[in-house]
Amino acid sequence: MRNLIFVAFVEPVAEGQVFLRSAWPLHITLVRFDVGSPDSADAIVRLAEQAGPHASEALGAGLTVGEDAAFGRNGTVPVSLVDPHPALQALHEQLVHAVTDLGATILTPRHTLSGYRPHVSHHGAAGAGVKRLHPGDAVVLDRIALVDMAPDGDHTIRRVLRLWSREPDAGSRR
Repeated sequence: MRNLIFVAFVEPVAEGQVFLRSAWPLHITLVRFDVGSPDSADAIVRLAEQAGPHASEALGAGLTVGEDAAFGRNGTVPVSLVDPHPALQALHEQLVHAVTDLGATILTPRHTLSGYRPHVSHHGAAGAGVKRLHPGDAVVLDRIALVDMAPDGDHTIRRVLRLWSREPDAGSRR
């Protein structure tokens, strides 16, 4: 299986960019899923084609960061919630449908559709300068991406496979 994820980055990224698993740019998870085999390039192309119009339509939506919360097992993952927004919810739902229509398996089904709680996880150790958003911060939905969670089978890195962006110099396609 190939583990992929749709995200909305809130920090600059470029198509093809590779980063360490421990060094994710800040992002809002849209939907995480497994598809086919590790070489399922045709499925990824079809998925990007289906997702493209939805991503392009959502670009430019203005979001607001809400309160802090704790996610994960035993509430050990600090996050900044993102206030509900119709464009973000619609994008999430459209991507969920595109993924399931392709026959992919959503890894966290109870956190999708009506259970979706958009958030940005805090990154870094508490004493070493945590990278995070704060309540009231404004975020523009301007970088939506499909990311490979283990390119070439390497689980220590991530790769931006496709990027839809309002920034023409970011290697984007609209």
